[in-house]
Amino acid sequence: MKKNNALVDSLRQETCPACGHHVAVPFLDPSLQPLATVAWPRSSGEAKSMQKLPLDFVSCVECGHVYNAAFDYSKVPYTRKPNLMFNKGILWSGHIDAIRKKILDRLPEKPVVVEIGHGDGSFLTGLAAERADGRYIGFDPNGAKSAEMPSVRFHSFLFEAKRHLPEFRPDLVISRHVLEHLTNPLGFIQSLSFATACIGRESELYIEVPCIDQAIKTRRTVDFYYEHNSQFTTRSFNKMLQRCGAEILMTGHIYSGEVIYAFVKLGRCPEHVQTAESARTFCDRIRESEGIIMEELDSLYKKGKKVAIWGGTGKSAAFMNRYQADARRFPVVVDSDPSKAGTYVPGMGQEIKFRDWLIEHPADVIIIPPQWRAKDIMEEMKQNGICAERVLIEHDGRLVSF
Repeated sequence: MKKNNALVDSLRQETCPACGHHVAVPFLDPSLQPLATVAWPRSSGEAKSMQKLPLDFVSCVECGHVYNAAFDYSKVPYTRKPNLMFNKGILWSGHIDAIRKKILDRLPEKPVVVEIGHGDGSFLTGLAAERADGRYIGFDPNGAKSAEMPSVRFHSFLFEAKRHLPEFRPDLVISRHVLEHLTNPLGFIQSLSFATACIGRESELYIEVPCIDQAIKTRRTVDFYYEHNSQFTTRSFNKMLQRCGAEILMTGHIYSGEVIYAFVKLGRCPEHVQTAESARTFCDRIRESEGIIMEELDSLYKKGKKVAIWGGTGKSAAFMNRYQADARRFPVVVDSDPSKAGTYVPGMGQEIKFRDWLIEHPADVIIIPPQWRAKDIMEEMKQNGICAERVLIEHDGRLVSF
């Protein structure tokens, strides 16, 4: 029981970057450390005086992902300092060659390949050397600037899914040792998958990140530094992929389990596209109807109609602000709640009067924005002898009689 109470006491409400779950527990005691990989101090004094940043690593209770809850991306100068991974070891080079072969086996004869975070460019140019008829595009703010091969092009800026996927329409997107630096890797891959679905492509994604399974097993702490905000376990890596609207084609480990990788098919989320199309249709129709309703309101004013708007807060306040029902043209606002009388409409400034004000100051037109209460309000009007020529509600882009 005491153990369970301690677990409850340790509960943190944080959003997991891998699966989106909102409950975590402490993983390491908080501490302060300077940047470990991209600072590159040029003197002992500069090194000793470096700003120390907060490490607050927690673990998601849903997927086991470990992440720094105190991470601030703006504190890492990626645009000014390179983050080039150095490993020229024989074993590592062998793993790179093996992964490159796996990728080449999946590519068409004339592929379009995009690498996000191309670094020194060697991985992308290695692919181009084997499949010279393709196009190879790298994105990295501080990566290699140019390549000697005409089929390879490097861009010194960040990749944007909504811009660059439609532009290049790649067969394969590569992201090697990038996601661990991001604030929201789940959102990043979901964006890739959604954009791919929108343009109707059958693109694949190759992802590779460090895996901390061995670090946890052996109680190793050196993996946990500021620049690596996200620390993937096998479980959290797979959970992230399952939430991305993508089809997992292959996963595996390399380099003695220190790295985990996956090939996934992007864009397996037609329901996301349908939802987006529905939302856009709603937005477009509302944009059209805003002008219509504003014209209808202005027509009532110009005709000299005495208009009362029922409800001074919530839905009614939202209605008045959206359609600019200002205090000069529409000064009369009433509410069923007597406690609101004497207060003012947020954003518009009309003084809210109690409902019974309309008994001695009848309106020609009453507008009821909160339609869910319209029948109750009509019953109130009937019981209290409040009449009007017309009672209007917003419906299908117009003001119509209720």
